[in-house]
Amino acid sequence: MTETQTQVTWLTQDAHDRLKAELDDLVGQRPVIAQKINAAREEGDLKENGGYHAAREEQGVMEARIRHLQELLHTAKVGETPTESGTAVPGTVLTVRFEGDDDTETFLLGSREEGAHGDLEVYSPNSPLGSALLGAKAGDTVSYDLPDGGSMEVTLVSAEPYGA
Repeated sequence: MTETQTQVTWLTQDAHDRLKAELDDLVGQRPVIAQKINAAREEGDLKENGGYHAAREEQGVMEARIRHLQELLHTAKVGETPTESGTAVPGTVLTVRFEGDDDTETFLLGSREEGAHGDLEVYSPNSPLGSALLGAKAGDTVSYDLPDGGSMEVTLVSAEPYGA
């Protein structure tokens, strides 16, 4: 993490535009939700007012998503796809081989928001596997911690710029 504890997120221009449109849409819905809450509040007793509580819950979920999108877009590094092959950095497509397995797995090292509209699986650079591979060179073997407390070794077979 940087000194300010802000994590830069790599996004394609398409993903950035899609997320910005979602944010604009959610912000535009704020008055609609406020109107729902006010209408439900006027129905009387708030303790037994399901419409009021549902509207407040909807508002909470929406506001959380707005905050998430604002932070994501604020820290996004947009469209600057890496040009170098061979090193695992955000925006590269990694092919790895797990210890004891002959097959390889290929995924994009980037924001999970990228995976919403693509065929390629996405691993965050903040995930245990992503952070272990970050900065690795083709041929390097790294180890990362598993949720059960064990560890796994993985070899970086290749790292290619996304979209190349």
